[in-house]
Amino acid sequence: MINIKNITFAQIKQSLQVKKPWDDVIIFALNILITIPLFLIAHENLIELNWIFNLDRVLLFILLLIVVQLLLRLLRTIIIICIFAYMLALFYGTTFGQYGFESVFEDYNSMIYTMSDNPFPQDIIVSKLLPFPNKSKILNAIEYTNPKVRNFAIMATNNNFKNIRGYSDYRTIIQCFAVFKEIHHRWNYVSDPKDGDYIATASESLDYFSGDCDDHSILMAACVRAIGGTPRLIHTKGHIYPEILIGTMNDLETVNFLIKNVLFVKESAGKQLHYHIDERNQIWLNLDYTASYPGGPFMSEEILGALTLN
Repeated sequence: MINIKNITFAQIKQSLQVKKPWDDVIIFALNILITIPLFLIAHENLIELNWIFNLDRVLLFILLLIVVQLLLRLLRTIIIICIFAYMLALFYGTTFGQYGFESVFEDYNSMIYTMSDNPFPQDIIVSKLLPFPNKSKILNAIEYTNPKVRNFAIMATNNNFKNIRGYSDYRTIIQCFAVFKEIHHRWNYVSDPKDGDYIATASESLDYFSGDCDDHSILMAACVRAIGGTPRLIHTKGHIYPEILIGTMNDLETVNFLIKNVLFVKESAGKQLHYHIDERNQIWLNLDYTASYPGGPFMSEEILGALTLN
């Protein structure tokens, strides 16, 4: 029987050591596992320098890799404890719905995909925008509290992307994309009367899913608002189209990955996401009927006004 009283610290230390060369292999593997989430945190919180080929992020990853490797080599005598502590932290996050194994995988996927397929930004100069035409009529037509509008939006979320798992933070945006897909599939462009603009309400457009660009924008904005999204309308010289608030650049990384790899794979293949950045650095994604996927190309016209529905 082992006498616990006679066990020394040196013996405990020796029992936790891993024999060569396996200690170097384990240290390097653990280094990769630790560096990836650290890199994701740094990537999200440090300003991007936008160097060619994303060299600023490549150098950041290499630097973290070297630092973590040096620290682990200093702790190589208790490497088993390091592995246990790391796995325990990720297991705790996975079990209690915090940052865990799945979160690391999703964030890394989103970041890598966006670095290799950058969306295309455009700025809107707010100071140059003009008053939005027919503002009061359009606001009244966006009947997001109308049960008919709400029920259609809910139906769209049941028809499209209902079984997407692992992106709970983006559930509302995914559901708004489901609305976009449903309306885009049904919409039939019909011009207004020659003697003036005809502004159809959202509930009216649900009867036949037909109308011009302002009718489509009103219906899209109403349905997006009805299920918790934040829409706005953009007015150009000869066109009106809707956009949806995505959030920050970090949110855009995930949304870009979702659109290109999960939700609109065929429609967006080989294409970029197009979005606007407002004065608060928030991202707004295009939902125009002329685009077959969220973030499709804009109509190439000068922007004159913006109407946000908070």
